[in-house]
Amino acid sequence: MRLRELKELKELGTEELRVRERELVDELFHLRLRRATQQLSNPMKLRSSRRTLARVKTLLAQRAQGGSAR
Repeated sequence: MRLRELKELKELGTEELRVRERELVDELFHLRLRRATQQLSNPMKLRSSRRTLARVKTLLAQRAQGGSAR
């Protein structure tokens, strides 16, 4: 799953990655809110979203440095 997700992220353009980053930040906010009110049915979703956000930020940083990530 992670490898497929990473390939999909690498295929996105820089602007699309920035949009995805914003979506993930919003999603994390809502997941944390639901966790605090004990309405989060799948706690692993929080971990998954956090890791995906880290991947997106890494790709953006590599592209900003002119790295090999497309």
